[in-house]
Amino acid sequence: MKKWDLSAAGQLGLSEEGLQAAWSPLDNAIEQGLIPGGVALIGRRGHAAAYAAGHAFLSEERSLPASVDTIYDCASLTKVVVTLALMLLLMDRGQVRLADPVAQHIPAFGAAGKAEVTIGQLLAHTSGLPAHRHLYSHGWTPQQIQEAICAMEPDYPPGTRCVYSCLGYIILGEIIRQQFGRPLEEAAGSEVLQPLGMTASRYNPPPEWKPRIAATEYDAALGEYRWGFVHDENAFGLGGAAGNAGLFSTASDLLRYARMWLALAGSASSADGATNASLSRPRTEEGPAAFLLSREAVKEALRSHTNDIPGANRGLGWVLHGDPADVGGKGLSPYSFGHTGFTGTSLWIAPAQDLILILLTNRVHFGRGNSIAALRRQFHEAASAAIQN
Repeated sequence: MKKWDLSAAGQLGLSEEGLQAAWSPLDNAIEQGLIPGGVALIGRRGHAAAYAAGHAFLSEERSLPASVDTIYDCASLTKVVVTLALMLLLMDRGQVRLADPVAQHIPAFGAAGKAEVTIGQLLAHTSGLPAHRHLYSHGWTPQQIQEAICAMEPDYPPGTRCVYSCLGYIILGEIIRQQFGRPLEEAAGSEVLQPLGMTASRYNPPPEWKPRIAATEYDAALGEYRWGFVHDENAFGLGGAAGNAGLFSTASDLLRYARMWLALAGSASSADGATNASLSRPRTEEGPAAFLLSREAVKEALRSHTNDIPGANRGLGWVLHGDPADVGGKGLSPYSFGHTGFTGTSLWIAPAQDLILILLTNRVHFGRGNSIAALRRQFHEAASAAIQN
């Protein structure tokens, strides 16, 4: 039987048996061949415990063990860690509004019946844009990719359905570039990652980081694994830095970002059992995290923007409790929220339980067919069940 360091259980307010049970789903998924390895992290009461298992790279020619400091391709966690944060900063500064037509900022986007589509609809995935298109396959320049999205006809009347769309977030990335007057990659670094001390997080990681990075999928066209550069093909076609994907990060860095949301969401979640006093500021060993965002912006992001759409429960960027994409599982409070990434990543936050749950895997390393939805739910459920006080 494997032995884990359970010394943090008391600091987290968890039972030792419960903390051990929370790590078990990760080991089970590795043993079943669903993933080569991964990192699980639980943050609570200003403390954190992390567990790494398996491999960051595993092939006949090479093996690289996973560690708690392994850097993962975050895939669509980019949407909530970078794009959402930057858009909310722009809102706080009065540079954009949720009600702004996208065409007000990118006139070409108003083509093909999209003149009234708003920034808020892009953020909530209700814009009418299709879920995905293989834009990278044409060999287009980043400008041509942007133009192709702008020329698309809506798949459905905007505001009537919720269809998760990477394309909408690519457009948001362009608005961010325009409003900050510098590339998305630079805006992300200076406005979000650096202020929060996320020193192991960035787009397009430098070559010297490669030994710390988990490889994603074998690419037959390249004749190698996608390792150290973005897995998402459209983001790759956009130069590796896009609004939909491209961020690389570690569990501890993502914890820094999540602590800001946990703290700022406290007032909005007080009716769900949390208290403003207990969640008024992020408590970390290094000191309080920077409050990049206003409470008003966070509250707006965490309310449902899909009330008129049956079955959907989406905030701005975030998946809210009960949405079809919710993998929070049983036990997390109704106010919990989170997001997943295609490569095998997820971040979930439950303010009422003062709980942050991070799972980083490279599940596409063995191909795209393996689902880890059950792993995510099992991890979340075990962690919430372990809470003692």
